[in-house]
Amino acid sequence: MTEPRVTNCWLNILNFPLDGRSCKPRNDGLTMVIDKGMGLDETRDLLNLGGQYIDFLKLGFGTSALYAGDVLEEKINLVRSYGIDIYPGGTFFEVAVLQNKLEQYLETVKKLGFTAVEISDGTVDISAETRKRAINMAAEKELIVLTEVGKKDPRTRSPLSDLIRQVLSDLKYGAAKVIVEGRESGKGVGLYDSMGQLIVSEMEELITTLPDPSVLIWEAPIKEQQQELLLRFGSNVNLGNINAHEVLALEALRVGLRADTLKLVCR
Repeated sequence: MTEPRVTNCWLNILNFPLDGRSCKPRNDGLTMVIDKGMGLDETRDLLNLGGQYIDFLKLGFGTSALYAGDVLEEKINLVRSYGIDIYPGGTFFEVAVLQNKLEQYLETVKKLGFTAVEISDGTVDISAETRKRAINMAAEKELIVLTEVGKKDPRTRSPLSDLIRQVLSDLKYGAAKVIVEGRESGKGVGLYDSMGQLIVSEMEELITTLPDPSVLIWEAPIKEQQQELLLRFGSNVNLGNINAHEVLALEALRVGLRADTLKLVCR
C-alpha cells in the first residue's frame, strides 16, 4: 500500500505556521505510538487517518503474546504496508532474558515480521554484557535496535550518571536510537518528576554529553511534556509513547496548528 500524502484543500490556501517539519522516511522528528491492544479495524482506521505521521508502532508491554497468531501476523503486515516500523514492547524482551530465551526471542521477532526491537531493563536487572550481546544479535538480524534507559519503578530510579553512561554505551554498541523512559503515565519516571514535569537540569546535563540530541526518543505521553520538548528542541524532536488517538493532535503541535506552538510565530 502506498503511503497517503497530504492533499487536503486547506494547504492550497494556508501554510503550516511552523515550517521545517521533516518528511518520511526521516531520522528525526520521529513519532512512536504505543498500542495497548487495538483491533485490526481500529488499527486500519488509525493508519488511514494518520499513518503518514507515525514512524514506529510499539505493541506495548507483552501484549504481542496475547494475540491470536493470524491476527498478530495480519496486524504486523498491515502496519508495515504503511511504511511504519513495528516492534514488541521492552517488557516482553525482559521476560525473554529472565527466562534465558534471548536468542529464541530475537529469532521469533524477526520471523514474525517485526522490523525493530526494544532492548530495556526497566524492570529486570540485565548485565552490561547481556545488553551488549542483545544489541549485537538484533543488529545482525537486521532489526532496528531501540534501547531504553531508566527504571519503571520510581523507588528504583537510576542516578543520572548511570543513565548517561548507559546511553553512551548503547550508542557505542550499535543502538539506532535510545528511548528515555516515560511509561504511559509520564510521571515519576525517567527525567519526569512525580507531577510529570521535566527535570530540566537533568535533561540539560544529559544533552550536553551527546554528539546529537536526535539520538534520543523522549517518551512523552502527556501534552504538556510534548509541548515543552517541542519548544526546547523544535518540531523535529523524537517523541514516543504517544496515544493512538493523539497522533493528529501531536502533529498539529509540531507544525503550529495549536495555540501552544502557534504562539512561537506570533511573538
